[in-house]
Amino acid sequence: MPPRSLERTRLDLAEFLRRHRERLRPADVGLPSGGRRRTPGLRREEVAALAGVGLTWYTWLEQGREIGVSEDFLLRLAKVLKLDDAECCHLFVLAHRRPPPAEAYQWDAVSPLVQKLMDEIENRPAYALNLRWDIIAWNTAADRLFSFSEKGASDRSLLRMVFSDPELRRRLPAWRDEAPGFVEALRHDLALVPEDPIMLQLIEELEKLSPDFRGWWRQRQDNRPVRGPTTIADETSVRQFDQEIMTIDEHRHLRMVVLFETIGADT
Repeated sequence: MPPRSLERTRLDLAEFLRRHRERLRPADVGLPSGGRRRTPGLRREEVAALAGVGLTWYTWLEQGREIGVSEDFLLRLAKVLKLDDAECCHLFVLAHRRPPPAEAYQWDAVSPLVQKLMDEIENRPAYALNLRWDIIAWNTAADRLFSFSEKGASDRSLLRMVFSDPELRRRLPAWRDEAPGFVEALRHDLALVPEDPIMLQLIEELEKLSPDFRGWWRQRQDNRPVRGPTTIADETSVRQFDQEIMTIDEHRHLRMVVLFETIGADT
């Protein structure tokens, strides 16, 4: 298949914007209906005003003219048009020929169906995390292992827990063997968003919190990436797990980790 031309991509963008503008009602964006309308959906001037641009400029964009657009404007436009993450990604691809930066996403929850799935596998610990390793959802079995519900949202970063929580580290007998794998997995994640300021801030913070992390991060090693502890001690035993990692939202880089217990040894 021949590559798409710039002109064809602009026409696709124009059609995409018209279609999503026309599917919205004024009430969907907090506007009065204004009586009977000749065409369905929002007016161009309404979208332009909500997105903070001039009507002429937005009209040119929706007509498929060759004009440049910023990431900031596209994110505002995606919010106005109430695009989901997949639609936002498609908007960026049409306008910029690349997906939106991951730092644009603000995620703090999984879908109700993903949470239901984790709850239904109640005999196996399961948790969901984003690209920065914030734990955003879990089931009861995972909570019993890691006490996620006892931590505030800002403290519920698995990497911060592993490298700076002395109580958790005491319960990880294989910490020194497994921790380099966490560092390697983080290195892979950073490669997806090398300029994400929040990701870079996390790494800087971990380097300050843990000399071990700092040493492993600065000296590249050949370690197998691991997305969480697999050897965990409780009050009576040391439990060992295999991990299965599933992508639950490709565009937001959300993953679900399920632990399958393999060996339990009395301590």
